[in-house]
Amino acid sequence: MKTIGDYVSAADIAEAREILTPVVHRTPMLESATLNRISGAHLHLKLENMQRTGSFKLRGAFNKMAHLPVKELDRGIVTASAGNHAQGIAYAASKRGALAKIFMPERTPQAKIQATAAYGAEVVLVGASYQEAYEAALAECQANHSVFVHAFDDNQVIAGQGTVAAEMFTQCSELDTVLVPIGGGGLAAGTVCYLKSAKPSIRVIGVQSDHAPAAYNLFHHAKKQANRQSPGIAEGILVDKPGERTVPVLRHYLDDLVTVTDSEIAQAMLLMLERSKMLVEGAGAASLAAVLFDRVPVKEKHVGLIVSGGNADLEELALLKQMVSVENRNVCNL
Repeated sequence: MKTIGDYVSAADIAEAREILTPVVHRTPMLESATLNRISGAHLHLKLENMQRTGSFKLRGAFNKMAHLPVKELDRGIVTASAGNHAQGIAYAASKRGALAKIFMPERTPQAKIQATAAYGAEVVLVGASYQEAYEAALAECQANHSVFVHAFDDNQVIAGQGTVAAEMFTQCSELDTVLVPIGGGGLAAGTVCYLKSAKPSIRVIGVQSDHAPAAYNLFHHAKKQANRQSPGIAEGILVDKPGERTVPVLRHYLDDLVTVTDSEIAQAMLLMLERSKMLVEGAGAASLAAVLFDRVPVKEKHVGLIVSGGNADLEELALLKQMVSVENRNVCNL
């Protein structure tokens, strides 16, 4: 029977930390008196929205690219992304002198598209979802023999993402619970692999959008239908099919997996903007939303929340205010 170290080990994550130390920011942990009062807990926010490229995704992307031999880099790098992995790959490719071609869904926020192109990558917009962009990227690789770098279903990517948890534990070893957003599961898999090795008693809980509850269904053996009434505000975690490498880790080692709605995510985003003066993207606010709306018991606990990214368009602010009507802004009015 496999143990957690048979997936991505603490040694893999330690190696990734050595590679990433000269590259990534050691992002701060923020504790807010307002959020503590609202939740009745000690909330420790790991601010990966302040990471270089605006997201934790740089960690996994750079770690993977650092392991690729020159002969593979020369073939060109292709990936699919909802936006943040794209920027990580574009940045890493520029540092290693490789050409990168990135397939992104047509609805990807302009901030993410422009940032990816600014790092020197070629951006191709295709399809309505990550899955459609992913399939187009695979077709490109087959046609041109390029090297595909997966956004989450890769052990070196997972190890890179696990460095977020390693930093969190160093910054606050008293954590009882950690909440992590889940799309394809790379960040969650790296988080649980590290934390369960470092402190087996810690609770690690995944958070998904109800617009894409694939991992939730696999974890709970459920058939929760995706909310398709609107496109979804947390595009960074709107993944229809989690990874073959990530699912076994999440299924066996997560303590729970919950979902939140767009309205709840929007309220968490507004609360962060109003009280902490931080604009975070939908995926980055999902963990806070799960706490604010009682998806997870946290009273009097030390809870780590991974704020996974901050690459939101300013144009989204008007949409947020429409989504969060006066009568249901119960959290933001506290």
